[in-house]
Amino acid sequence: MSFVTLAVQDVERSRAFYAEGLGWTPELHVPGEVLMFAVGERLVLSLWDRGAFEAEVGAPALSGVGVVPMTLSHNVATAAEVDEVLAVARAAGAGTDGPMAREWGGYSGYLTDPDGFRWEVAWNPGPIGRRVLPETDPTARP
Repeated sequence: MSFVTLAVQDVERSRAFYAEGLGWTPELHVPGEVLMFAVGERLVLSLWDRGAFEAEVGAPALSGVGVVPMTLSHNVATAAEVDEVLAVARAAGAGTDGPMAREWGGYSGYLTDPDGFRWEVAWNPGPIGRRVLPETDPTARP
């Protein structure tokens, strides 16, 4: 996967949330049209104006009730980091749920961005959870 594209109602509102609120650095910003962030070594999150998205891709098949039927995940190295990320998201205006210990052995909570996209912020102590974390110097960890 190279890009994850989300259709948003207001690109500038999304910029305020992700760039100003969460502190992410845009790689590309065309006001009112698209906003892109490098979110991994070879992965870009693209926030695209919903009207332009629908003109090219088609109208969404959502009922308009409940949450968007998908989540995005941001994994972190410790349970304490889950709390920290959710606190930053709350300060940026996100709705948040949790965090809490999960039956699968980890700890996670959710934040909701201005367009209703749900992000899971998770500490997953298993091998698959460690696999997605950036390489770090093991001697630098507390």
